[in-house]
Amino acid sequence: MPSAHRPVGDGAGPATRPVAVLARGQWAPRAHAHEQRAARYADPFVQRRHHGRKHPVEDFLFTYYTLKPAQLKRWHPGAGVVLLDAAERAAEKFYRPLRADELSALGLGPGAGAVTVDDGAFRARRAAAVDFARVVLGSHAAQPGFFGCFGLHEWAMAYRSEENDLRHEYLELRLGAQGTDAVVESSRIRCTHFDAFRFFQPQAVPLNELQPTREAQRRLEQPGCLHATMDLYKWAYKLLPAVPSELLMDCFELAWDVRETDMQAAPYDLSGWGYAPVRIETPEGKAEYVRRQRDFARRAAPLRRRLAEALDVLDPGRSTRGAA
Repeated sequence: MPSAHRPVGDGAGPATRPVAVLARGQWAPRAHAHEQRAARYADPFVQRRHHGRKHPVEDFLFTYYTLKPAQLKRWHPGAGVVLLDAAERAAEKFYRPLRADELSALGLGPGAGAVTVDDGAFRARRAAAVDFARVVLGSHAAQPGFFGCFGLHEWAMAYRSEENDLRHEYLELRLGAQGTDAVVESSRIRCTHFDAFRFFQPQAVPLNELQPTREAQRRLEQPGCLHATMDLYKWAYKLLPAVPSELLMDCFELAWDVRETDMQAAPYDLSGWGYAPVRIETPEGKAEYVRRQRDFARRAAPLRRRLAEALDVLDPGRSTRGAA
């Protein structure tokens, strides 16, 4: 049965907007393809954790962010999609079977096993997350990108390591403690991202030109920031299952690439893990960092736009303008 675009409601009122209708022969292969795509990243992490091993780069998206590997592998079509022959999914959180009037409007009978994301329940339970994502994505896109931070947030997190009695379990500082401190003290530090700034060592906090807070996040987020780009993945999974899993994985894979650069530009020696450093303490390293930073910003722009569009499908009465 080919997909169709017909009106359906959201459990909170009459049918008001078009949706895609997918037969099982259409959505099941997409679900399988997504599971395989996500497994490439999730399964090695699960295996490492089972054996008590760590990876300084690849574990981050599973340990810092809160989406579990099994949740990453679970496929969702997103809001505004009806799945046929999917009665087993009606019990999943934020899913519901179609009502009789909706089935009739789609020309379907009661045995169609039709389910969809429960937009009304999702909006009621996740209103704060939806609103915050809408504001941050919009303001993020509206800000000019800053491309002069050179990843110094990671250096500020390792600043004065001897005084702070930091224990780097399996990573050595590439320039040593004194060399790391010298880079921090001789650099202009202008970190705009609160969730990076909050991990600065106490002595590095006053060295930052800005003092980001959670409240100021809406105006400080800017598209040049590597951590703000990684956070597109966070906004995507916080909006599950209203966001399609293909978009989730596009955000995840961008965050995966960003994390590699984030750690290559950090003060740690990752040569034993197969990562060449981006030596931001040199002019050549700074130039390479900016080149990658601009490329990540370019790749992030359409993902931010697609997240905004997903919010508009979820809540068609409030368009997310500016998140382009």
